[in-house]
Amino acid sequence: MKKLLTFMLMAFIMANTIFAGGSKETQTGDLLERIKSKGEITIAMEGTWAPWTYHDEKDNLVGFDVEVGQAIAYKLGVKATFVEGEWDGLLAGLEAGRYDIMINGVDITPERALKYDFSTPYAYNRTAVIVKEDNNSISSMADLAGKKTANTISSTYAQVAESYGATVTPVDDLVQTFELLLAGRIDATLNAEVTYYDYKKEHPNAAIKIACIDPQTTSVAIPMRKDDDSATLRAAVNSALEELLADGTISAISIKYFGGDITKN
Repeated sequence: MKKLLTFMLMAFIMANTIFAGGSKETQTGDLLERIKSKGEITIAMEGTWAPWTYHDEKDNLVGFDVEVGQAIAYKLGVKATFVEGEWDGLLAGLEAGRYDIMINGVDITPERALKYDFSTPYAYNRTAVIVKEDNNSISSMADLAGKKTANTISSTYAQVAESYGATVTPVDDLVQTFELLLAGRIDATLNAEVTYYDYKKEHPNAAIKIACIDPQTTSVAIPMRKDDDSATLRAAVNSALEELLADGTISAISIKYFGGDITKN
């Protein structure tokens, strides 16, 4: 009996070892293969930056980038699963492998391009300098020198403000930024021009205005990890974006959320 039990136990262990080895084998392959195998792509975004990615009155996650993500996932034949977080942690989470891609109005910069590979641009940004209505001290980008601004610290907008000599107060999200501005604790904030118009649409009595527009237009794209594991995913995302831009899908989404087409430079 003891020998029989021993034999059965060894057979059980061997069977499980073989099964585990088979399971491990099904998990091999590059990132795109694993995404298709599990049937979903994990997309990181803030969820607090209207009209790019935010919650509507029913608390549904909506926005330009949400629908772009869903359209890409459809092209890949998988479901889009969104994970929300604060801006400063999203890129770090992408690098650590917690997300497959990030879609959150991310501008391509030389610094970011060193750490991440970017997709084909799918939108273009104009940066606005936003101030209180009674502030006439800023009429050009050069006037930011010596001024106090607020932005999420690793954002392109913070970098632009600092490049013109402003001191940037770090914040968690757009809501906090406008709270500081309206309270008079900062002189200005930089953000996408379309974000300003969306905010004014939702808060028509907000005493703010655009002081000036940065003459440099930025390209918005999707960052992914810079490694061989992500190479086929980048190619597939690029192919999806090219199709969605060519057939007017992203243009239609842009008009829906921004009132204009930001897919043209």
